[in-house]
Amino acid sequence: MPVTPHPAPVPHTDHGNRRGELVRVAARLFREKGFDATTVRDIAHAAGMRSGSPFYHFANKHELLAAVMEEGLRQGLERTEGVLAEAALPARERLARLVRTQYAILHETGSDFIPVMLYDWRSLPDAHKRRIVGLKDRYDALWQRTVDELHHEGTLGVDPKLARLMILGAINFTATWYRPDSRAVGAVGLDELAAQTTRLFLRSL
Repeated sequence: MPVTPHPAPVPHTDHGNRRGELVRVAARLFREKGFDATTVRDIAHAAGMRSGSPFYHFANKHELLAAVMEEGLRQGLERTEGVLAEAALPARERLARLVRTQYAILHETGSDFIPVMLYDWRSLPDAHKRRIVGLKDRYDALWQRTVDELHHEGTLGVDPKLARLMILGAINFTATWYRPDSRAVGAVGLDELAAQTTRLFLRSL
């Protein structure tokens, strides 16, 4: 009696690639349509998979949402740490680079992860939020070091924690209105937007 061969196991790298693709596609659709309006079927179709395939990687849509937010913070941490790891820079220059990096995280091609966190945070169950908050605290701490230094230099005349919240809050809110070709802002590119943001806060604070 012939023995039916077992199907070859899916390589680990393929599993990781498929999971990563689901996270990227979900981020784009969540940003475009919103979490509630996006179905798992939508995500599977956009990723070129069968409708049930996402459940091989994620238990439900909320778990996928958490993965999108985690990926955004992971990328943000990596890029922000890269700025701070450069040769010693004056605090003003470091802030300018952090501001430009944050705009890139929000607006460059494929950067849908952090905007999803800003839009759909309330859609995430508390059990998942605890995982995200730990990453977010690390992210905020990187910024806080530079803001604290500016405060110690006398550049900032307000509470440094409040300053960080205001700066990041203003930058992150551009996810709701900024477009590089917008007539409202005169087709300002990200470099110019970052430069003007830095000048605004250093002069105002």
